[in-house]
Amino acid sequence: MDQPAKPSYLIFDTEAVADGELIAKIRYPKENLKPNEAIARYRQELVAERGDGKDFIPHTFMLPISVAIGKVDAGFRLTDLTVLDAPAYRSHIITKKFWQGWMHYGRPTLVTFNGRGYDIPLMELAAFRYGISLPGWFNYDDKSFDQARNRFNMGAHVDLHDLISNYGAARLVGGLNLLANLIGKPGKSGVDGSQVQDMYLAGKAQEINDYCRCDVLDTYFVFLRTQVLLGKLKLDDEQKLVAETHTWLQEQAATSPAYAHYLSHWGTWHPPADV
Repeated sequence: MDQPAKPSYLIFDTEAVADGELIAKIRYPKENLKPNEAIARYRQELVAERGDGKDFIPHTFMLPISVAIGKVDAGFRLTDLTVLDAPAYRSHIITKKFWQGWMHYGRPTLVTFNGRGYDIPLMELAAFRYGISLPGWFNYDDKSFDQARNRFNMGAHVDLHDLISNYGAARLVGGLNLLANLIGKPGKSGVDGSQVQDMYLAGKAQEINDYCRCDVLDTYFVFLRTQVLLGKLKLDDEQKLVAETHTWLQEQAATSPAYAHYLSHWGTWHPPADV
């Protein structure tokens, strides 16, 4: 893949872990809990409160420890896929590089799946925490529809969940995993977000970042199909881009366990026959 100077789209996904010190300070200020104790206590409380067995901690208590970014050109071709601050994966450096990269490349369109509800607020709050100035993103002096954070400004950010669910009018049960499978891509194939905290505590930061790469690939292929849906990309051209990306992944698989795993779950999509 030849990398252009300035991509038109940055497709990204994040993974985060809990800030135990912050949780202990905010939720249990008088109990002198250690960070891991505070995290465990909060997770138990969330399971009890939700009633669905899930313990997802709100993004306000989280630190980004993985950001994978796919660079996509104006012709919707994936030109590069990288993770930030490898192999250290430091939250403050990841945050700095993410926002600096967005500005460096001329503020390309960000593309996410449910990023408006999680990934973007996570990275905004991290910028707040680390004192990073973002006037190009928080451009409140511009007209409302030109502001980067305007929900309907698809030139700044395309949230594929918003797009396909009609901005929440329909419940998109199955999420990214379902959409990826509809077009023959792996979706969730071994790791999901609920496992990240325990993986991180077990020293598996690299595996988390590999998982994040795979989520970006799924998001990219779903993005391509939405461009077909919007009439911006012909189906034949989408299939050519999918084939090109498949070839690139095959070339990388020998040295990338993440891509080898992704290809091992690859499916083939065929248009329905007119019979």
